[in-house]
Amino acid sequence: MRIKRTTPRSGISRRTRLIAVSTGLVAAAAIAVPHANAADTPSTFSAAELKSVNGSVLKADVPGTAWAVDSKTNRVVVTADSTVSQAEIAKIKEQAGANADALTIKRTPGTFQKFIQGGDAIYASSWRCSLGFNVQDSSGNQYFLTAGHCTDGAGTWYSNSGRTTVIGSTAGSSFPGNDYGIVRYSGSVSRPGTANGVDITRAATPSVGTTVIRDGSTTGTHSGRVTALNVSVNYGGGDVVGGLIQTTVCAEPGDSGGSLYGSNGTAYGLTSGGSGNCSSGGTTFFQPVTEALSAYGVSVY
Repeated sequence: MRIKRTTPRSGISRRTRLIAVSTGLVAAAAIAVPHANAADTPSTFSAAELKSVNGSVLKADVPGTAWAVDSKTNRVVVTADSTVSQAEIAKIKEQAGANADALTIKRTPGTFQKFIQGGDAIYASSWRCSLGFNVQDSSGNQYFLTAGHCTDGAGTWYSNSGRTTVIGSTAGSSFPGNDYGIVRYSGSVSRPGTANGVDITRAATPSVGTTVIRDGSTTGTHSGRVTALNVSVNYGGGDVVGGLIQTTVCAEPGDSGGSLYGSNGTAYGLTSGGSGNCSSGGTTFFQPVTEALSAYGVSVY
């Protein structure tokens, strides 16, 4: 990055320079002088360079990081949680090589994790998640969508913590890489096409800056805004998910799979994971629902 000199050298008198020498200010001024090679550092990067840098973050394989290309700043923004060390940040930069200047590193409190735990709402054999959206296929068969890390390894789903009331069985699951799954209803539970009373009528991908609402079985309903799209997240243990929506909406374990939508009834995403909590806030990620709808040939209703 070029450092702009605010005072022309010709504007410093001999007396001023002598004073600077006597007070040690010359050393301070020298710090502000651009490095000889600063002019060689590009201020913009090509699409190919940004794609390469984006891929280098994945290759660095640092758990607790999320990254995406920011078209406004022409940089790859890496968000690192509290577990990421300076050595790991250096590892990411080293992997980016000559294009390391295309990286913008940001910190977020807490630890990125998949929001899953035993508890309330929809239950698998030994964990709890949240229902995302009710959907149906062209024949009228009814299902619900949730997170793929919830359906991964899950067969039967129940509506109560005692696991006595069956509501359906997993019909499809995609995780990692993606984070969506689908469960076919088999029970007689109510299946409204709403989210916290909002009638869900369509699905779309939100824009950066869009105000969104999230529902989850742990923390209920909260709102925030979209901060990035097409984000990749490394949850650790080889669990890397790409193409996610990043937001400022808070969430906690058990909220996984819950719905992200707009007040106008547009379905946006399924809760994947994030950091923080609903007391201090945090960063959260969502699987775009349009991808899941397309993969399973279903639609919201």
